[in-house]
Amino acid sequence: MTTTNTNNTTDPYAFVNGNKTDTTQTKKNDELGQNAFLKLMIAQLKNQDPTKPQDPSEFMSQLAQFSQVTSTQSMEKSIAGLTDSLRSTQVFNGTNLMGHQILAPAGKYKIEAGGTVSGSVDAPKGINSLKVIVKDAAGTEVRTFDIKDPVQGLNAFQWDGLTSNGTPAAAGTYSFEVTGSAAGMTGSLDPMLYSKVNSVTIDSTTGSLMLNTNAGAINVNDVRSVL
Repeated sequence: MTTTNTNNTTDPYAFVNGNKTDTTQTKKNDELGQNAFLKLMIAQLKNQDPTKPQDPSEFMSQLAQFSQVTSTQSMEKSIAGLTDSLRSTQVFNGTNLMGHQILAPAGKYKIEAGGTVSGSVDAPKGINSLKVIVKDAAGTEVRTFDIKDPVQGLNAFQWDGLTSNGTPAAAGTYSFEVTGSAAGMTGSLDPMLYSKVNSVTIDSTTGSLMLNTNAGAINVNDVRSVL
């Protein structure tokens, strides 16, 4: 006895939920979501002729593809959960630094009236002079002083909060520049400042732990010393 397919279409992909699919659809099968794949598989089973079943190897390939999609979705959920856990751990560890003074690259510092600022500069071999220049928010130089007996490596310095005429500097944000000379050549060096950690946050772009201080937001990876 011959069985006749009651569905006029012989293309198992021609109808999904009673609506004809767009033959110009460019989305690849490997880009189908889980729900769309299930609909496609069910449509294939409904529309094939029992006397002319579809290629079993192709069907098994599609099942393997479905398994891969499901595994990928599960993996994405696991990775997202791990990321959230690591982020929470970072914040928790960062809270241990709150209230501590850290040394890190920084060029600006916010002080109260007459407040002092401590820092350091990493000098190269052959250094013979180092000078620290302090400027106010407008870029006006308020104080310049030398670091005595500079050596290769870290050289500590401190601004006593006084201007060049001996009066306490007003409250505000001040910038710090360092120049040095070695072997007859003069150049700029990057200062590092000590600042107190007031709070910690996670950078939404990089996911890095940021320490919020009077010297600004500092990446925990840039910290050179903790007091």
